Amino acid sequence: MEIGINSVWTTLGAILVLFMQCGFILLEAGSTRMKNAGHIAGKTIFTIGITSVVFWAVGYAFIFGGDGNGFLGWGDYFGFDVLAVPEGASVAPTVMFLFQLAFATISMSVAFGGFAERAKLSAYLIFAVLFSAIIYPVIAHWIWGGGWLSEHGDQDFAGSTVVHLTGAMAALAATLLLKPRIGKFGKKGVSNEIPGHNQVYTTLGVMILWIGWFGFNAGSSITAGDGSFFGFIAINTQLGAAGGAIAALLVAWAVTGKADIPVMLNGALAGLVAITASCAFVESWAALVIGLIAGVLVFAGMRLVDKLRIDDPISAISAHGLAGIWGTLSTGFFATKELAEQVGVGREGLFYGGGWHQFGIQALGVAVCGLFAFVVSYVILFAIKKTIGLRVTEEQEIMGLDISEHGSYGYPEQLNQASSQA
Repeated sequence: MEIGINSVWTTLGAILVLFMQCGFILLEAGSTRMKNAGHIAGKTIFTIGITSVVFWAVGYAFIFGGDGNGFLGWGDYFGFDVLAVPEGASVAPTVMFLFQLAFATISMSVAFGGFAERAKLSAYLIFAVLFSAIIYPVIAHWIWGGGWLSEHGDQDFAGSTVVHLTGAMAALAATLLLKPRIGKFGKKGVSNEIPGHNQVYTTLGVMILWIGWFGFNAGSSITAGDGSFFGFIAINTQLGAAGGAIAALLVAWAVTGKADIPVMLNGALAGLVAITASCAFVESWAALVIGLIAGVLVFAGMRLVDKLRIDDPISAISAHGLAGIWGTLSTGFFATKELAEQVGVGREGLFYGGGWHQFGIQALGVAVCGLFAFVVSYVILFAIKKTIGLRVTEEQEIMGLDISEHGSYGYPEQLNQASSQA
């Protein structure tokens, strides 16, 4: 009975995490221009399909394969015996597979934020295969699959590092190799705003992601129990997101004189990303503080990325990368002894008498995982760039990827009419 209830709960979590892809479609499409909206929506579905097949074939085995080592899992390729439930298991293996698959697709979507409005569809295809087979599974094994970082007690409950930092580092590699979109930066380095075509889409996308995040964080409890623990995680998730949204809007308002809505939306995402690692390790007051700090960091990060002439259309580097780093480090300060013991990972943080030990483990995890994700992503994308090419032509980019890559517009009535009047 218990394993059945846990499996129902975890399946619900997987559905919520997969539902987050609806949020990513609206967020990315709304944050970019109308001429690319159909392409952005369609490639998301395409790459979810690729990730699903690759994860079923080898990705899950590389994370959780029992015959592996500290670096990589091994065994159980191309699925597994659907009827085999190991003795003492808290959830059906097939349900765990579905849950982990949904997480892999999220990391992939974060990575593809750095490709927006200028990458070839063929580049998405190749990178999706290799990211799902090599980059994400290795890092997930290190922290979640019994790898060397898990042996050191790395605390990353639902993936600030595994999912978000990994995807953000891939996005950083992509945007560096692709170079900025046409017109983003002037000859003197002045940044030109390229506004998204639909702020309501962007806002709705963030709200869908916020709702789906309860599957992300609370669902990672795996066991339903009496509901109190996953309810506690859900409260921390809500407070982290709220803190991020509030802090980002207020700091943008104070610095620029304008209550910037896109900054606030990225603040909410940053709060969610930051609390993802720590949601099961910290008290609720700390969850709010973690979110507030994330909101400030995302505002500063967005301005820094722009100053460095890095074109990040959906702010993946700041909202998922910088916030992912902070969220992972935060348990080194705020993790309590009781919660660390309940989760069974690591120890208490600095503010609860644990010294710098846990912070050091968290910093090590951030450094090695971020570096691995960036370097391997850069090498793969550089090889793609030198062979089949990574970026569409200037003519195709000006035309828009809807028509150049797919032969039709996401908004055919508006854009076909505009073309005929040109």
